[in-house]
Amino acid sequence: MIIKKLVNYFLQGILYIAPLGITAYIIYSVFTFMDGLLQEQLVKFFGTEIPGLGVLTLIIFLIIIGFIGRTIIADPLKLLFKKIIERIPLLNFVYTAINDLFKAFVGKEKKFNQPVLVKVNLNSDLEKLGFITEENLEILGEKNKVAVYFPHSYNFSGELFIVPKENIKPIDMNSSDVMKFVVSAGLSGWDKK
Repeated sequence: MIIKKLVNYFLQGILYIAPLGITAYIIYSVFTFMDGLLQEQLVKFFGTEIPGLGVLTLIIFLIIIGFIGRTIIADPLKLLFKKIIERIPLLNFVYTAINDLFKAFVGKEKKFNQPVLVKVNLNSDLEKLGFITEENLEILGEKNKVAVYFPHSYNFSGELFIVPKENIKPIDMNSSDVMKFVVSAGLSGWDKK
């Protein structure tokens, strides 16, 4: 029983280490081969060695492999995965919603980049921190309102409100600092820069 568990742990250890070890071995082998071949040719033709040439060659080699992997392997697989998801309605809905949320945080079209203070009660000075996610709401028939997302504290959820523009005050702060402040319920404090 104990030997069986030890063998199982041993095999799992190999599974965790093998990809890293094989990758390191391949990179080392390519480096020594390229460095030896290039240095030999340099000495043969120019009578000199250039230190670091193997590293430069290895970097260029890995960039080429990365480019080939991305354009010939990864992008077609992503396209195939997207086509499969588009054919399953419920999965497509969930995937699209999650994908859009992640793109809003870290994608090219970062949506949470306009932090604002919103007056939530006209009879008091109660305000709430949020982020403008859409300024053009003509599709809803609203010309003087914007969409504001209010993240919840200690949670990766929030609420979207349609707010009159006059109740919004833009904040001249880094949006990631504001998001961190809101999500931590104000415990993270402000960056003192």
